[in-house]
Amino acid sequence: MKDYAEPLARLIDELKRLPGIGQKSAQRIAFHIERAPREDAERLAAALLEVKDKIKLCNLCNNLTEVDPCKYCSDPVRDQEVICVVETPYDVLAIAKTREFHGLYHVLHGALSPLQGIGPEQLKLKSLLERLKGGRITELIVATNPTVEGEATAVYLSKLIKPLGVKVTRIAIGVPVGSELEFADEVTMLKALEGRREI
Repeated sequence: MKDYAEPLARLIDELKRLPGIGQKSAQRIAFHIERAPREDAERLAAALLEVKDKIKLCNLCNNLTEVDPCKYCSDPVRDQEVICVVETPYDVLAIAKTREFHGLYHVLHGALSPLQGIGPEQLKLKSLLERLKGGRITELIVATNPTVEGEATAVYLSKLIKPLGVKVTRIAIGVPVGSELEFADEVTMLKALEGRREI
């Protein structure tokens, strides 16, 4: 005998497939949807379908967009000589929120991970190289995650791009603001020391 009616059990199973949603969260969301007015469920369903129908990859930077090219690539005010390379579209949001970076973006849609079968061919590198051929790009900022995969990707990009005459830089990585040094691991502390700057 099942714990829930079949439609509710199916909704819980589908919600559990979402990242960060476990059994209890899926149950809470499912019961919330069941209790909410039908119009709320219809709006949620319509929003889900609209994302699937209208969102695509920008043909220049591979960011998620409704219009092609995306708002960053089509903005004439942005610095057309600097590209910030990130792993995922939500990394673009993290950098954009600072309101300090005014260049262009390039989304790789992953990082090198031989153990997971992700090599250079699986990343959006070909389109990046195409963008660099024009000779307008003077700096490539590598903003991959501070993981083994992110570091491997950064090193690979550096070796691939430097021969093209483009300056390749890496974002500073280290102790987060608001934390205490005693809680930093060795790698974080090393990166913080390496990324130090004059004050």
